[in-house]
Amino acid sequence: MLAYFFVLFAILFRLIPHPWGFTPLTGSLLFFGARGSRRMMWLPLALMMACDVVLTRFWYALPITWDQYVTWVWYAAILWLGTRLKNRQTPLPVLGAALAGSASFFVVSNFAVWAATDLYPRSVGGLMTCYGVGLLHFPRNLAGDVLFTSAMFATPVVLQALSRAWDKHDHTAAA
Repeated sequence: MLAYFFVLFAILFRLIPHPWGFTPLTGSLLFFGARGSRRMMWLPLALMMACDVVLTRFWYALPITWDQYVTWVWYAAILWLGTRLKNRQTPLPVLGAALAGSASFFVVSNFAVWAATDLYPRSVGGLMTCYGVGLLHFPRNLAGDVLFTSAMFATPVVLQALSRAWDKHDHTAAA
């Protein structure tokens, strides 16, 4: 249930202004991959795609271009990476997955922008300029991915600890 909540939270978060430039997208996809139903893996992917269509077509009034499909493949890859965490939900693998999510999104999305748009010359110099401009946003994206991924994977641990602490109290005295 928590995996579904985090995906919905990520979608709603994308619909509000986020001036710091970070979102819970990567964390929610990693968490769903690790904790969500394998049979329902299509659901967060479909919801994120639908959110992208709404944002791109209606919010920003832009056409859907082929670089958007690259982003959708990246969503699926992050969900798959989350499945690799199913039995390894300790801090180091989770942090590694968040870092891999940030780095892969930086590489893939900036390459797609360079290849799909006329913003940069079609040369090695143009590609390097595109990555250079992207570097300005990378620290905030990385911080958001680490923050939200850590918080999402810590939530069930904290909830279990609170539940155990609550169960240790003698509830008969209150009655």
